[in-house]
Amino acid sequence: MTTTSTHGLPAGNGDGTESGTGADTAPGGDTALSTGTGSVKGTDFGTGTGSGTDTDFGTDTDFGTGAGTAPGTGPAPGTGPAPGTGPAPGTGPAPGTGPAPGTGPAVVPGAATDSGFRTAPKVHTAPELHPAPGPRIAPGPRPAPGTGPATGDRVPFFPPDLFHEDRDTLLRLLHEIGTGAEQKFILGDRTRRFEDALRDRLGAADVVACSSGTSALHLILTALGVGPGDEVVVPALGCAPLAAAVLHTGAVPVFGDVDPRTLTLDPEDARARVTPRTKALMPAHMFSVMADMPRFTALAATEGLRLVEDSAVAQGAVLDGTPAGLWGDAGLYSFVQVKSFGMPGEGGAVVTRDEETGHRVRMLRNHGQDGVHRGLHHVIGVNSRFDEIQAAFQLHRLPGLDARLERRARIAAHYTEHLTGLPGVTTPPPGTDGRCYYVYTLLADDRDALRDHLSAEGVDTHVYYPKTLPDQAAFAPVAAGASAASGPGWPHARDAARRQLSLPVHHRLTDAQVERVTEAVRAHALRTRG
Repeated sequence: MTTTSTHGLPAGNGDGTESGTGADTAPGGDTALSTGTGSVKGTDFGTGTGSGTDTDFGTDTDFGTGAGTAPGTGPAPGTGPAPGTGPAPGTGPAPGTGPAPGTGPAVVPGAATDSGFRTAPKVHTAPELHPAPGPRIAPGPRPAPGTGPATGDRVPFFPPDLFHEDRDTLLRLLHEIGTGAEQKFILGDRTRRFEDALRDRLGAADVVACSSGTSALHLILTALGVGPGDEVVVPALGCAPLAAAVLHTGAVPVFGDVDPRTLTLDPEDARARVTPRTKALMPAHMFSVMADMPRFTALAATEGLRLVEDSAVAQGAVLDGTPAGLWGDAGLYSFVQVKSFGMPGEGGAVVTRDEETGHRVRMLRNHGQDGVHRGLHHVIGVNSRFDEIQAAFQLHRLPGLDARLERRARIAAHYTEHLTGLPGVTTPPPGTDGRCYYVYTLLADDRDALRDHLSAEGVDTHVYYPKTLPDQAAFAPVAAGASAASGPGWPHARDAARRQLSLPVHHRLTDAQVERVTEAVRAHALRTRG
């Protein structure tokens, strides 16, 4: 364990990533990447990536996920454009000129459902539900024969072609910044403009871009004065940085149980674990549901505690009119590839309503410098700076974020409509307030059997947290101390770790793929419990 003063952070603050195939159960938290999931290009049907370009640079569309095209469905090797034959830097379409949401081709025949999908004919007779009305995804022309998904393709948990339409822009930005006279690659004008854009979008006092979501947690805790001798109440179910970030400040994480329906930290359980040493509460939004921030805000005020909102997965979510990240002293977002506003690399941001907290975080992320007087170090900081190329790329993709989030929400609504009430399966709480749709997670009594069935049906799934944090070897010694002394165990968190299974919900899923996932889950539940 690394121990520092209340003015410092350990230098090793990068997120780790995990990779797995389909229903990989390896721990690793919010940076999991799925490998080996084939997907044929040309199946996207205009779901609003807002990327600004639509240029195919051949079949090599993987940006590090290890997912290639299905055998035999792409051009023969060597038939893509030769190096240097793409458009000259700066000649690509301007940001925001890409296809409007929903204007791409439909991929399957059938009638539109109440969820806004065009689906293949149903194979079950479940009663139709009627979610709240909203704009439908407009169908477009059919793809040319042979350009749709190949028979037998798997439904990928993470999109293997996430930045397919953005390649032209990314290459242009790389050239512009790499050959620019300023030669500014970190914390330059593009980072400032990206921070300003997020701040204006949120109505925050400050947004500070940094190297990762994990680093953002470290920066917040340190800026708020959390250090040796302090305790921070965190959820027992979640990603490792929830506990590790606290330990890196020299403080101790105290694990609280989760609500059995939302799977987020239970406010009443957290209250029971507050001691005279407690310095902060750190609820985390989980899967597709925000934590009960109104109750945590009240609890923090009553107990005189700091409130750190781990909103890494919840960018774009709003609860009771307040955006995720702005409920407490500070919150954060993660931009790692698999997040809702992911990018081809690591990155994160601290968001806050308090200017002084933002100012302190800015100093901490750049070795304690104030951004004005280079070489003068006011506090002990770290290197958690943001990349200029990534900042420019995120500025390019920001206008399409709302459409991508809307697509995720419609997919989640379709799952909830058709999976609620199945025997042995519990869906996330319905509704739209306080929802983020980072992933769509079921609780299944026979989780492993359902996962195996879906895999056999060509549907990739994911188990995020096969063990609770206090049951992990890294944190068990801590859990045996302060956490055990402050309250009972974590029965709901352990039950969720045993039963949770996440379905694909990313915006690049086609309607046919969504229906395929839905029918596969229904078939298993009805066959095994019928």
